[in-house]
Formats: sequence, C-alpha cells, structure tokens
Amino acid sequence: MNAFVDTNIIIDLLAKRDPFYKESIQLFSLADSHELNITISALSIVNTHYVLSEVMKVKNTRSVLNTFKVLVNTHQLTDKIVDLALTDLNFKDFEDCIQYHTAVESQCEVIVTRDLKGFKSSSIAVLSPKEFLAKWRML
Repeated sequence: MNAFVDTNIIIDLLAKRDPFYKESIQLFSLADSHELNITISALSIVNTHYVLSEVMKVKNTRSVLNTFKVLVNTHQLTDKIVDLALTDLNFKDFEDCIQYHTAVESQCEVIVTRDLKGFKSSSIAVLSPKEFLAKWRML
C-alpha cells in the first residue's frame, strides 16, 4: 500500500508532540519495517524544517530530517501540482490542496492526516493516524 502522509504527522513524529507522537511512531515504524510505502511532498520537508528549527538548532533539524528521509518517498513539487492547486477551488487551504494533488500524482491510496476537514474534497480516502492504524491491523 502507498500512503500519503501530511506534514502534521511528520512534525508529530519528529517534534515528539503529545498526544500524537505514539500514533505517528507506529505509522512510520510500518515504513521502517517495509510493510508500508509512505510518500510525502517535498513541501513537507520545507515546512517541517521551518517548524523544527523553531524548537531545535538548524544543524540538528537538518540531521533529523536527513535521517527521517530514509523512511519515505519524497514526491517533487512540480509545476503541474502547483497549477492544479491554483485552479482547484474545492480546497480552502492552498497547502492542503498542494498535498492532495501530490498524493494524486504519486498514486497514493490514502491520505493520512489529522486535518480531516482540510481534505473533505478528496477523491482519495482520508484517515487520521488512529483510523489508519486500526484499518491496517484488520488487513
């Protein structure tokens, strides 16, 4: 299965944000054990770096992201994705729209996010980490 993971879940893992850290580590552990392919947007790396650099040194932030990157497939942010997001008025939040179109372009089967409302226009299944992990255990 190929799952697209939103930026908020990445930050939950790398910043060890409670109470979300436990589910995020379970999710990324599936990728670490090669049971799940996780795709993220290149934009997520940028946004995560920005957030993490507020709570740790830049050198440490880059090291953490460099280590994290081995767990995921990073899909590039292309002109096509930007153009699709600029013309898609079904999403109120532009960054969510970028994430959605990245998930579509990378042929993901599900989007995992805590921002379920932001993806209500998605044609791809959208699940919280808790919902995803519950379904995963049933497979």
